[in-house]
Amino acid sequence: QVQLVESGGGTVQPGGSLSLSCAASGRIFSIYAMGWYRQVPGKQRELVAQLTRDDTTTYADSAKGRFTISKNPTIDTVSLQMNSLKPEDTAVYYCNAKSPGRSGMEDSWGQGTQVTVSS
Repeated sequence: QVQLVESGGGTVQPGGSLSLSCAASGRIFSIYAMGWYRQVPGKQRELVAQLTRDDTTTYADSAKGRFTISKNPTIDTVSLQMNSLKPEDTAVYYCNAKSPGRSGMEDSWGQGTQVTVSS
């Protein structure tokens, strides 16, 4: 099992920046990818950014050019730098880890951290 602890988040004005960090513990050697998802009430959780162990990145269209995911310095600790934040980025952000399991990839989740973009 992988345990995830998030830090960062908070409230920022439109156009501002925030950084989220996530640290994994437990079976970190099994982690294939780490990423960030977000969720607003009444909507499904959606992928924001993902980074694999071999440095392949995936970004949601809404995040491209504004958000950067990186490992610090290994895959068990990742950060999400969010610039040029917009009110529509307001959500609870969840750290995610993917590890191979018996029936395919298994997800581990952090507790979530609130990001609010408001003037």
